[in-house]
Amino acid sequence: MTWGTELWDQFENLDKHTQWGIDFLERYSKFVKERLEIEQTYAKQLRNLVKKYCPKRSKDDEPRFSSCVSFYSILNELNDYAGQREVVAEEMGHKVYGELMRYSQDLKSERKQHLQEGRKAQQYLDQCWKQMDNSKKKFERECKEAEKSQINYDRLDNDINATKSEVEKAKSQLYLRTHSADESKNEYAAQLQNFNGEQWKHFNVAIPQIFKNLQDMDERRTVKLGETYRSFADVERRVVPIISKCLEGMVTAAKAVDQRKDSAIVVESFKSGFEPPGDYPFEDYSQNLSRTGSDNTISTPKNEGGVKPDPKHSISKTAKNKLWLFGKKPKAPSLEDFSHLPPEQRRKRLQARIDELSKELQKEVDQRDALNKMKDVYEKNPQMGDPQSLQPKISETMCNMEKLRSEIHKNENWLSEVEGKVSSRGDRRPSADVNHHAPHGRESPEGSYTDVPNQEHRSPPHQPDPRQAHQPDEFDDEFDDDDPLPVIGHCKALYSFNGQNEGTLLMKENEVLYIIEEDKGDGWTRARKQSGEEGYVPTSYVEIAMEKNSKGAVTYI
Repeated sequence: MTWGTELWDQFENLDKHTQWGIDFLERYSKFVKERLEIEQTYAKQLRNLVKKYCPKRSKDDEPRFSSCVSFYSILNELNDYAGQREVVAEEMGHKVYGELMRYSQDLKSERKQHLQEGRKAQQYLDQCWKQMDNSKKKFERECKEAEKSQINYDRLDNDINATKSEVEKAKSQLYLRTHSADESKNEYAAQLQNFNGEQWKHFNVAIPQIFKNLQDMDERRTVKLGETYRSFADVERRVVPIISKCLEGMVTAAKAVDQRKDSAIVVESFKSGFEPPGDYPFEDYSQNLSRTGSDNTISTPKNEGGVKPDPKHSISKTAKNKLWLFGKKPKAPSLEDFSHLPPEQRRKRLQARIDELSKELQKEVDQRDALNKMKDVYEKNPQMGDPQSLQPKISETMCNMEKLRSEIHKNENWLSEVEGKVSSRGDRRPSADVNHHAPHGRESPEGSYTDVPNQEHRSPPHQPDPRQAHQPDEFDDEFDDDDPLPVIGHCKALYSFNGQNEGTLLMKENEVLYIIEEDKGDGWTRARKQSGEEGYVPTSYVEIAMEKNSKGAVTYI
């Protein structure tokens, strides 16, 4: 069933219907827009809620109770959930609302074109009808004039008083009118035939085609609405698995709440380490009073043999100050050795400080090693820099290391005091460098090992910029190891490297090499080709993947 045949005379109604269809499409677009705005507002409010209740302190200051940790996990999951609501809003805006608005504009343009074609065809048919109607009216007028001329001629022809010239004139007029009527008749017949032909084409060819185009446009609009309805649901359905994971994470966080663990944390956090107080002795202040013997007097037993009360049970100010069981804990000033804290808390604070100082010491040790390597490179390659320019920084680093070692030693003595041990630095750790993970030396390009960075035979130069491809200075290293180094990973060349200087290795872009020595912080990695040739390549020129069973099992770039 097509509009062209069934609705051939309903042009105006089809005009209204197609306009209604576009209006409905735009109404649905407005609905989607308001829906995605709701999603955006909802996601924003959720994120603000999470931000409001997220811990504002550092992780070290936050409670470690499982209930708190689970709550923060729930907040993280809720933040992810808010992110999914933002995804829903973004997808609706892009795949539904944006698509509908673009399609609506296309429909308006197409509808306008089809209606213009229909109006143009109707105007042409109206023009043909007017031409036919004008020729008809002209034919009618000419026929009436011819009839009048016929009547006038018959009257003069029968009138005996009419002159011959009048009769001839009337006859000539009749001939002219009759001839004009015949011409008008022929013209009217031609215009009528033409109008009938154009009218047939209009209602059997032009209008059906135009209405069919309008029908196709309206059906495509209906299909598009169905597709966007489905897209509207698919946007929600695509985030359901992730939202389900968020909800599962919340359930997992709820299951992780452990009341026994929380109770143990309370004990660990507030345990003082003091022994519970003993019984209070009775102190008799009436011993020096004279008594009248009375059987009814209640006397307090005296210490036999004049024995003094047990000092452990004597009440002293110190003991009173430590009895905080049911009263407020007396305030004490914060001391460097944490001696104002109970033993257990003091031990934890000292241990935490020692760990923190150890980390700082390790950073200084690493910085010292790096500066010494750089200085060694400058000494052997003066064109790269002045070695003496690094000396102030090296001295400053060494001074910082000594200060940190002194602080660690001091805190370890306090810790030994708390633990009841003899304060001995040698008993706790052989040396500062060893205990704090100082480098044990590195393999030099010649394969020799040394504990002092300044005694290394040769370190590769600094890492060059891969965009400018600076050439490194020449190496003095010779790869004459008796036993080849084991392979600890592989790498892929991101750029070509000419390897013209001694000690470097030529490589081509996308070439795969074996890693036999990691970058020691100077920007160079030692590699080996499949042919067995070895040398240093810029670390920034390659994409490195370390073997799982080798040092540094993490794959990195």
